[in-house]
Amino acid sequence: MELNDQTEILNEASAFFKKGELKSAEPLINQLILDGHKSAEVFHMLGTILYDQGKFNKAIRSFRRALELDPFYTDASIGLSIILNDLGRYEEGRKVFEEAQVMLAQKSAKEDPYIEEKLAIKHDELGELYCQYRRYDEGLEQYERALQLSSRVPELTMKIVDCLENLNRLTEAEAQLKSLVKTYPDFFNARTKLGKIYYEQNKIPEAIDAWENVLSRDPNHAQAKKLLAQAQNIEFIPAQEPYL
Repeated sequence: MELNDQTEILNEASAFFKKGELKSAEPLINQLILDGHKSAEVFHMLGTILYDQGKFNKAIRSFRRALELDPFYTDASIGLSIILNDLGRYEEGRKVFEEAQVMLAQKSAKEDPYIEEKLAIKHDELGELYCQYRRYDEGLEQYERALQLSSRVPELTMKIVDCLENLNRLTEAEAQLKSLVKTYPDFFNARTKLGKIYYEQNKIPEAIDAWENVLSRDPNHAQAKKLLAQAQNIEFIPAQEPYL
């Protein structure tokens, strides 16, 4: 097949693929491969289609072939790591993902925000997996890596705080929340969480102050109302008279 013909077929297959019309893209991709076309994009698309069909082993081979052709093809790395995680091969998935980051760092010192965010999303997903199985240390590590790459600072910081809370590292959780509240003063969920962390450290007055601060700005904040009421009930229960 002439090069121009292959380019035309690739463009058509790519257009179908981007629109999610995988059944239309598949025969075109197979035709390109049969004709000896070798590009990471083609094998990445094939891997995605095979994954969608539940043909995981074939999908893994396609993604690995894409990475052989272009080790910097981030989408193939992400696709491969997702499949490995789906199959419970978490360590392999993490290794693939981390290798992709190294390759990207070697390729260019200039950061690409789009790629950085895609990598951050993957770290976020891995963090959620670890936390699902109560492996909070490893979850914390993944969330911290995601935070280094992402602009989603409030969301990821709150996940970091949840891990620290589960690990009983309350002083660190408090520091994270104080920094977050300073940068995002209107992020009331962070202020409410800070009150909860104070409360868990028996800093009752500080906790009450944090929740009252939230309610002064958002009187209908349900969680702050609930936590404040609970704290005030404990704070102001009168001491019982001793029995004589």
